[in-house]
Formats: sequence, structure tokens, C-alpha cells
Amino acid sequence: MARCGPLPDDGRVARYLFSSHDGFGLGHVRRNAIVARAVLAADPGAEVTLVTGVAVRPSWLGDHRMRIVRVPSMLKDTHGAYTNEELAFDEAIRRRSAVFDAAVDELRPDVIVVDRHPYGLAGELRPGIERARWRGTAVVLGLRDVLDEPATVRGEIGGHGWDDVAELFDHALVYGDTVVCDHEAEYGLPLTPTYCGWVTERPIARRREADLLVFAAGGGGDGCSVFRLGVELSRLLDDRRAVLVSGPYGAADAARELIDGGPGTGRVQLVRDAAGCVELFARAGGVVQMAGYNSTIEALAAGIRPVLVPRRSPRREQAIRASRLAALGLADVVDEDAPAEEVVWLLQRDRVLADDQLAGAGIHLDGAHRAAEVVTAACGATLR
Repeated sequence: MARCGPLPDDGRVARYLFSSHDGFGLGHVRRNAIVARAVLAADPGAEVTLVTGVAVRPSWLGDHRMRIVRVPSMLKDTHGAYTNEELAFDEAIRRRSAVFDAAVDELRPDVIVVDRHPYGLAGELRPGIERARWRGTAVVLGLRDVLDEPATVRGEIGGHGWDDVAELFDHALVYGDTVVCDHEAEYGLPLTPTYCGWVTERPIARRREADLLVFAAGGGGDGCSVFRLGVELSRLLDDRRAVLVSGPYGAADAARELIDGGPGTGRVQLVRDAAGCVELFARAGGVVQMAGYNSTIEALAAGIRPVLVPRRSPRREQAIRASRLAALGLADVVDEDAPAEEVVWLLQRDRVLADDQLAGAGIHLDGAHRAAEVVTAACGATLR
């Protein structure tokens, strides 16, 4: 099939279409949004559209330079199954496919970037991708640093959800590096990937507040263990203030119940729908959080060695990421049911990373810029 070459010198703008399936968090669309903003920084005149299944409207998804196209949401339950609150699974998938097809037909993108699942949750993107490839569109697959246990991912790649990926996709971008996970060696990826480094936003320099502890559960609804630790630790560490950050899907009601009443809860604040945690982390003296991609890398970008409380099901992605970052000396890991007394000792140590510690461990945070270089080059766009 034809590849996108240099754009004609006729004033036509480059068109980029990003798609993310989105499940029980915001990680996929957040990575797409950050990379899309890097594309716009490299090619300010470009047209950028994000297709997303998020059912909420996080504040950071309101960039006026990007058009948002929504498909029916599919939320992952505790067993890993996807459901829609109003539609049967097949009907939701049919509508998602129809919306994506319509976006491809209307926008005629020069580049399509798909996050994580090449053809969506159940193949709904494949017809649109095939039609776009026939027209000469470049197609790029974006993958986070850790997907899951190698055996699980190899089984997934060997299934129909990855059929013909090597033929239909031009590039695979890994938003990480082999120092944490080698996708070719561990997963048997059918495309030779480009390792971009981690995709995150950088904090504005802030004054560190040694008495501030931040407890973050990401965008999902399964952060009660982190919230429990936050409230219990605020009672044990009476010289500290605590901020509990609940994402738009987060279990905020459960957090409020934990906060209300009891000694020490006057020093606990609940924050909803933060525009990422990186600025808050940059002020904190310590961070306790789940081990999802975005918030974990935001903590590292803010110069904090986080205490990670990884989810271990339905995927082991977080547990793997946490253990490997701990092995690099960049994080500590505790179990979801760890007593607060065990975590006190960790939080009483210096949690701030040395300036050169990330680079020394092989962690580079310029992933959005490097991904944008590949994406724009795929269409012959000129960086400026």
C-alpha cells in the first residue's frame, strides 16, 4: 500500500486522527492528548481529532485546538470484561465502528494513531483503518511501557485482534524504553518498535512543601486502598497534611466516608478531576499512589520517589511496572492491604529524587516530543 510522502505545497494542512478505546481510566486518551499537543507544537497549522470512549469530560481534554469525537463508552469491570451502561456489547461495538468510519471518511486523515489495541476492543476500527490505508494514510500504533504479563500479551498478539498488524501499521511507538520492558523480547511484537521514552507533562518549578502528602488513585474507580492509607497515615503522622486525589471515575464517595469524622481528618483534603497530578506532586514531600502509567510517570517527572500500591488484577501491568521501577531504585512498593504503620517508615525518609537519578536509570521523559517526530515525519510534515 502507498505511504504518505511529503505534503503537497498547496497550502493544505496535515490532518491527524488519534483513537483510544478507553476502559476504566483515562490513561489511553491522556497519552493521545499529550502526543497530539506535541504534534501541534511541531506543526501548528495541523488539524487534530481525538476519538475517545471516555464517558466523562476531564478538564484537560478541552484544548480548543483539538476536535473531540466521542464513541459509546465501554468500561472495564473488575473481571476485565467491557460493558456499556445502556447498550448491549455488540450494539455498542457497532456504533463505535460507525463513528470511527464516519470520522475517517469526513476527515481523510494523513496519519492515524491508535493507542494500545490495534483494531479497538473488538475489531471495530479495522474497516476504517483498511479504508484509510487504501487511500495512503499512515497508521501508527502507540503502546505504553508495560502491557501485561508476557504470556498474556503473547496470547493476545497471536489472536485475531492483531491479525495483519505488520501489513496495516507503519510504525509501533513504545511510550517507554527497554530498561523497563523490551516489547520485542517479552511480547514478540510483530513490528520493530521505536522506543520514544515516557509521555508526560513537566511540572512548573514549585517550592517543595515537606509536610504535604499526596495520595492519588488515578482516573479509575478502584483506589480505595490508597485512600484508606491516606486517611490512616494522616492520623499517624500528625505533622503532615494529606491531599487525596480522585479522578473523574474515582471512588470519591468512599474517600469522603473515610475522611469524615475521626482524629486527624481535619488535615485531609479531597481533590476531584485534577488536570493531572504533576503540579501537585511537584509540591509534595511524599506521594502514595497506584501504579498506573500516567500518575506514576508524573510523580517521577516531579522529582518524587513514589510509594506505589499497584493493582494486581484484572491485568498485572501495574504490579510489573511497580516492581521494575523499584528495582531501578526509583520507587517503593507496598501491597494494597499493607497496614499504615508499614508505610510510615517509608514516608519519614527523603522521598525526593536526585536531579540525575532518572536519566541515570535510563528513564527519559521526552516521549511526547519523540513520538510527535515520528508521527509528523510519517506524513512528511516539517518540524518547526
